[in-house]
This record gives sequence, structure tokens and C-alpha cells, in this order.
Amino acid sequence: MTAPVRFALAGFGAWGRYHATAIQTNPDALLAAVAAPSPASRAAAAEAYPEARIFSDPMEMIQSIDCDVVDIVTPSHTHRTLAETALASGRFVLLEKPMATTLDDCAAIVRAAEGAGGRLAIGHELRLSSQWGEIHRIIASGMIGHPQYVLVELSRKPYRLGADGWRYDPARVGSWVLEEPIHFFDLARWYLAGSGEPVELVAYGNSHDPARPTLYDNFSALFRCADGAYAVVSQTLAAFEHHQTVKVSGTRGAVWAGWSGALDRTTEPTSFLRVFDGERLVDEHLPRASGEVFELHEEIAACVRCVRHGAAPIATARDGLWSAGLCILAEESIRRGEPINVAAVIDRQAGGKRS
Repeated sequence: MTAPVRFALAGFGAWGRYHATAIQTNPDALLAAVAAPSPASRAAAAEAYPEARIFSDPMEMIQSIDCDVVDIVTPSHTHRTLAETALASGRFVLLEKPMATTLDDCAAIVRAAEGAGGRLAIGHELRLSSQWGEIHRIIASGMIGHPQYVLVELSRKPYRLGADGWRYDPARVGSWVLEEPIHFFDLARWYLAGSGEPVELVAYGNSHDPARPTLYDNFSALFRCADGAYAVVSQTLAAFEHHQTVKVSGTRGAVWAGWSGALDRTTEPTSFLRVFDGERLVDEHLPRASGEVFELHEEIAACVRCVRHGAAPIATARDGLWSAGLCILAEESIRRGEPINVAAVIDRQAGGKRS
């Protein structure tokens, strides 16, 4: 019998607990350890997972636990040090997005990952979605021709505070563009992979609260690829519930998909995916439910395959650099009030290679 892949989980906040559930319910995985900073979180982890070793310091956990995967689900500003340490230890690393809050830190993680043989996956679980991933497969099949335009849009209620209010602290969260819009930049770039990397980006944002003017309640960005294809990424946090839309138009046809739930982590969403190939309109059947709670289980299974079979990560370190970099430069575009030549910045950091 094959031994389970042993996971050490750094972080046991709201999303970290979902990670723990996804690990423990996978028959090929085992939650070997949890690191959590607060006594309440450690007590909750110990009660829920009595077989796991519990740590207060994630660095101590990484340095002392016997595991195959280090799963990092801590606040964004801590990612670089933890990821570099875990990669240097020889473990496979699952790193939640954003990989870091600065381009320098992102580039450092890329170097560490490549020095460790690429043993790092970035938590862009939407790529594993039965809905958003299916759009990529439709594009790859040629059904809608060459994609020329992508829209990824979200309308939702305000973000949760996070442990100790970190998500409302710019010094720790980096920005709200690095929260959910980072997934949308990743999807749009993934869908437009045949058009070359983004070369130019312009963005706009505003906040209704003068106490946090750089945390944008409303945000929109447009990036253009080398061949003229472009994408629009947009989010408002000043709405209600959670409603995501994706549209892709190509030289032959188009895709329109939507997802709605009372909350982002609902287990009972409504969703649809419609495809027009230039002649017929088809309502695609999704083989399983779409939503980040379900996709997290797929992400853990993908990590197991990476460890056991050497499978390639669904989103690499360079993908993480690009998605975080587009967010960071979108913020710069808002501050400067002008477009940014993203290729001159991110492509240089990435060494000019497509992931």
C-alpha cells in the first residue's frame, strides 16, 4: 500500500481550515502538522486533527516536521521567507496567492523554486475548476477560434477582516487587487496564452472610505497582449453576495459563463457555461460543482500527483510572478494615472520566458 503524501500546513485561519479539510479528506494525503499563531487557532487545530503535530511557529514546523508538502496559507507578507525556507528543505511547496506582495519578493521565490527543480505550485485553483478550466479547454480545442477579448468580472460583498484585521492593513495585505483580482489576471493571461505575454496595462480604482484610499472598493484594469488581444479585469466590493462572470470572444465564436452564490465559499452555487462556435449555441454540462471550495480539493489532489508522479504544477512560480506582477503594476498605473509597460518590468523579472 502506498504511503499517503504528508502535508504540513502553515496557517489555520478561515481559508487555512479549508485547506486542512481538503487534505484530510483526500485518501492519498495526510495532515501531519499545523502551525497557527494564536492559542485559539492551535486549540481548534488540535481538537479537529488530533493526529497532527501543532506548532506556533511555521518556521519551526518546516525545520522539524517529516513531510512531503509544505502548504503555506499565511498572510501575504510572510510568504517569501516561508517559501524560501520550505523549498531549501527539499519539500514540495503549495503557496497561496499572492506569492508575495512585491516584485522583488516574487522574483526571489521564482529563483528559489527554480533552484529546487520547480517544486512549487501557486494557489490558482480556478485553473482546476470544472467551469473556468473548461473555458481553457474550449479555447485550446479551437472551437471559438483565436481569442481576441476576455472579460473577467466580479461583483461581491466586502472582504472579511482576516485574523487580527490583516486584510484591511495595507502593510500586510499588500492590496485588495492582490486578493481576488489576482485570480482573474491569471485566468485572463492563461486564456490568452496564444497571444504572447501582456505588454501594456492601465487601471483605475476608488474607495468610499477616506481612511483606506489605496484599498479599492472598485477596481478595473485592461491589459493588451503583443498581438492586440486584450483583457478586462474588474471587481467591486461594494455590492452583495458573490457573482462572477467570464466572457471570451474569438475569431470564430464566443464563451459566456457565470457563477453566483450567497457567499464566495458556498457549497450550493448556481452556474452556467454557454459556448457559441459560430454556428451553434450549446449550454455545457459541468461534470462537478464549480467554486473555490471544490477546486481546493482538486488542488490538493494535484499536489499529490506532483509529489508521487512528478506532474507539472498547474500554476508555476513564473505564473505566480506574472499574476502578482500584473496586480502590483495595476496599482502603479492607478497612482501614476497612466498606462504601464508591463513587459519591460515583469518579463525582465521572469527572464523573458513564457511559463
